[in-house]
Amino acid sequence: MDRIRTWFGGLEPRERRMLQAGAAVVAVLILVGGVLMPLGASLSAATARRDRQRADLVWMQTHAAEIRAGAGQLREPANEPPVVLVDQTARASGLAAALRGTQPSGADGVRVQLEAAPFDTLMIWIAKLDQRHGFAVESITVDRAAQPGTVNVNVTFTPPHP
Repeated sequence: MDRIRTWFGGLEPRERRMLQAGAAVVAVLILVGGVLMPLGASLSAATARRDRQRADLVWMQTHAAEIRAGAGQLREPANEPPVVLVDQTARASGLAAALRGTQPSGADGVRVQLEAAPFDTLMIWIAKLDQRHGFAVESITVDRAAQPGTVNVNVTFTPPHP
């Protein structure tokens, strides 16, 4: 550091002023290019994001009644027989180990037996069957299983109504 001070002190006053002015210009460029421009870009992006979210909120508020009215009609098309669809969704939901039987019941109804099924997983699966495929629970029997948090279940689903 002393070598720099000695070198700087040995410069002509005019050279020192030019060097100081050049250092100030570099500092300003670093401040503008490295701090202020990225900050401005982030602010612009945040403002645009906020404006999009406000527009989305206005649209949702305007169409809320229409969305609520149509929510029950959003069903996934069933390309499989009801008994196959119920069995596949049970396995996909993580109930394969608990599944003891899936069989037709009445006209397009489905009866399912599960042993030691995790209760929370079972409830989520039943809700998905209703919401995504239109199956309703016609009857259900739930008994506590030996392991905490698990249940033995016999459930009959009614077919979806078109």
